[in-house]
Amino acid sequence: LLTLAPAINGLPIAGYAAIALVLLGTVLLMPRFAAALFGRLPVPSGAASGVAVAQLKATPRRSAISIAAIVISFSFMVSMLVMVSSFRVSLEAWLGRMLPADLYLRAARSGETAFLTPEEQDRIRSVPGFARVQFLRVQTVLLSPERPPVNLHARPINAAAADKVLPLVAPPLVPPPGAPPPVWVSEVAADLHGLHQGDTLALPLGGRSIDCTVAGIWRDYARQNGAIVIDRAVYVRLTGDRLANDAAIWLRDGVNMVEAQHALREQLPPDARLEITATRDVRAASLRVFDRTFAITYAMEIAAIIIGLFGVAASFGAQALARRREFGVLRHLGMTRRQVGAMLGQEGAIVAALGVAAGLGVGWVVGLILIDVINRQSFHWSMDLHMPWVPLAAFATLIIAAAALTAVWSGRAAMK
Repeated sequence: LLTLAPAINGLPIAGYAAIALVLLGTVLLMPRFAAALFGRLPVPSGAASGVAVAQLKATPRRSAISIAAIVISFSFMVSMLVMVSSFRVSLEAWLGRMLPADLYLRAARSGETAFLTPEEQDRIRSVPGFARVQFLRVQTVLLSPERPPVNLHARPINAAAADKVLPLVAPPLVPPPGAPPPVWVSEVAADLHGLHQGDTLALPLGGRSIDCTVAGIWRDYARQNGAIVIDRAVYVRLTGDRLANDAAIWLRDGVNMVEAQHALREQLPPDARLEITATRDVRAASLRVFDRTFAITYAMEIAAIIIGLFGVAASFGAQALARRREFGVLRHLGMTRRQVGAMLGQEGAIVAALGVAAGLGVGWVVGLILIDVINRQSFHWSMDLHMPWVPLAAFATLIIAAAALTAVWSGRAAMK
């Protein structure tokens, strides 16, 4: 229910409370969950394995302490891995959709005076080796005096195939004949201004207000104030503005990218200040920034696992001290010290496996809340869910092995 609550002053407080209740409920249910699962485990015939399983069956609540420590730490790690992986995969897909060309050119003058004149645009089109060139006009417009201005992007776009150009969150809407011209609004702008697909938006263009149809909502990870896309032909018809700020350039097959950039600079006046960047460089730089930004999350995940293992060590250490007489009886009945260590290691592995399994499910739920509630309410971005199965499997194996070794190490003194 808390995940359905709106943000409070822009903060997803209810989402954080939902995560806290999920974790608290998991800890409170863990003793019953452990008892139900341990009760279904078959007792092996081996001495060490049989005693280990019998011990877990007899004391499920005591084992639940260690399980809870692993569940909390592993679920935290799973949720962060799921969120960061989903964000990175969505960002890569977004970059591929938003940057389809080979080269991108930007006028490097300051402010909104940075533009390419129609004559400069013709020169760029005439450069040998260019298969196709698209020009983009960018400016800011004020939709509401209570909100910051949004970016208006005038670029070639077909209403019937808008999903081929923009990462829409829903199938595009094609306005009927006679309807206001279509525009496509980013998620941030839609949330901040209360817009939905099919709404009519009053867009300030050319010194007057133009009614437009919101034909779609699209993801935008680059502009926090929001953005609106309009077909450049419609924009030119409504405003008469033929200037451009950016150019997307597709090269012919076999054309060298460095030589194309050199030819492009030669075609324009020497004093023309331009920024020319290869798409692969933009994508690589964007992902490097992303990885550096979220590097701290990996440190937090490692810290969570270490805390969880300390909880396992403390729990098994206390149990080992309380079970010294039991170890003495087992030694008297013929079990070797190695077999007692194997028994503790198997108990630790079984407890950790149960904690990892529960933590995977809880972490998945928490990850969904992070992606669909907290991230959506905080940044107004959506992303596709992506489960990083290989890292999760590797971490799960590592935690189970570490828990088994921790159980043996914590009981080493009591086994003497």
